[in-house]
Amino acid sequence: MKITTDQADLDIPLIHQFLSEQSAWARGIPLELVQRAIKHSLCFGGYLDGRQIAFARVVSDYTTFAYLVDVFVVTEQRGKGYSKKLIRAVMAHPDLQGLRRFMLASTDARGLYAQFGFTAPAKPEILMEINRPNMYRQ
Repeated sequence: MKITTDQADLDIPLIHQFLSEQSAWARGIPLELVQRAIKHSLCFGGYLDGRQIAFARVVSDYTTFAYLVDVFVVTEQRGKGYSKKLIRAVMAHPDLQGLRRFMLASTDARGLYAQFGFTAPAKPEILMEINRPNMYRQ
């Protein structure tokens, strides 16, 4: 799998389709929101034979903080090690080194992220959020 951060290579319809129809976290998200999120993020596309099969997006100030979101491998390519390769590329990116905090939220891939050093928050009592889980569903 080839991985690049060139947004020109991204298959936006594929990303939107996955997020809006298959993801648990962004079901129903409008295309224009996906496009705006991509524009303002560091995105990683994974490609096999020229076709996008994986995606990850990082929101960051590139200095102290990053948040990993929208990670997926298309269903037919799962179980082949592509998610590990994708997260390895994210973690190795030069703009994401030396961060004080790198966060993510996951309900079903915690084992994957643990392999790269992610853990439950050391002090969950200091973290707060505004969470609107079904925001895009109608």
